[in-house]
Amino acid sequence: MAGELHPVVKLAKETVESYVREGKIPEPKELTPEMKERAGVFVSLHKHGQLRGCIGTFEPTRENVAEEIIANAISSSTKDPRFPPVTASELDALEYNVDILTEPEPVADISQLDHKKYGVIVESGWKRGLLLPDLEGVDSVEDQITICRLKAGISVGEPVKLYRFQVRRFK
Repeated sequence: MAGELHPVVKLAKETVESYVREGKIPEPKELTPEMKERAGVFVSLHKHGQLRGCIGTFEPTRENVAEEIIANAISSSTKDPRFPPVTASELDALEYNVDILTEPEPVADISQLDHKKYGVIVESGWKRGLLLPDLEGVDSVEDQITICRLKAGISVGEPVKLYRFQVRRFK
C-alpha cells in the first residue's frame, strides 16, 4: 500500500491484526486530535473490493474515538453476523475504512437528505437502521431509506423518523 496510513486507520488495522493473531487488544500509543474526541465510529473491512465486515456506533459509547475504533474494529472482524470471523490468513488482503460520525440530527423529510453527503438513520419505535453516506451501489436517498428499513425490520408502510449525519472518512 502506497503512503502512510492515517493514524485512525492504522489503529483499526493494528487492532484487528493483534486481536486475530494473538487475541490481544492493543493500547493506542499516542492519541491524535480525532482520537481524543467523543463520536460514533464505524470500522469497515474490505477484501478484494468486497465488504468483509462493518460494525459501528452512531453515538459515542466509550471514553473517546480511539476506544470506539478499537471496539468496533474487533467487532467488524469477529462479530459481523453477515460474515465468518476474519482469519489470520486474510489479514494481508484487508483494507480498512474508519468513519467518524457527527451527531445525528432529525430531518423533516427526505428533501433534507443527500445520499452522497449524509448518512441516514431510519427509526420506528425501538427499531433503527443506519446507512453510511456515499456507498457504492446506493444511488439515491430512496435506496438509502429502503436499505435502512430492511436492516431494521421496518415495513414499507410503517411511519418513521429520519435523522442525518455526516462522516469524516479515513482510508
